[in-house]
Amino acid sequence: MTNSPEKIPDSNPASTTTESAPEFERLVEPRSENRLALAGGVWHQISPKYVTVQLISTGSFLLVVIAATLVLTLLMHQLWAWIPGGIMTVILAWTLAILPRQARAIGYQLRDDDLVFRRGILWQRFVAVPYGRMQLIDITHGPLDRGFGIAQLKFVTAAAATGVVIPGLAQSTAETLRDHLVEVAESRRTGL
Repeated sequence: MTNSPEKIPDSNPASTTTESAPEFERLVEPRSENRLALAGGVWHQISPKYVTVQLISTGSFLLVVIAATLVLTLLMHQLWAWIPGGIMTVILAWTLAILPRQARAIGYQLRDDDLVFRRGILWQRFVAVPYGRMQLIDITHGPLDRGFGIAQLKFVTAAAATGVVIPGLAQSTAETLRDHLVEVAESRRTGL
């Protein structure tokens, strides 16, 4: 498994040799025997910086919720604010607790005819996007993402249900992967 290949391999899984970069130790998979499994190939992972960015943004929102709850209850004497404030605090604290494990479960694999994306531990999602069906490949990143050097890569196909967003890719990986996928998608659409 690798995170930031210098050169994206061609779509043949036998030729997936890449250089290593900062990455998670391993791709986390559910423990159940009934899990969705995909054998063979090399799974590429997202950058660990994604966890840091998500912790900062979710943690900041948690602080705003706590501050708003305290202002409403202590200064304005609106005791009803404890209920939504408490619920939001519990949800956001839970999100912060499971975020690192969720990030380690995100990965993608380049195969002969498609790109397979996976995410999730409890609610698993595997999406195979055929190269010839890709209509748009988009890179987006916000200010916090840019500060940490990561980006999101989004694939758009004719079917809205197969839209895939790979978050937390290193900026150079996202650009190289985008160029590779555009090249492969063009050759598949033209039948070359």
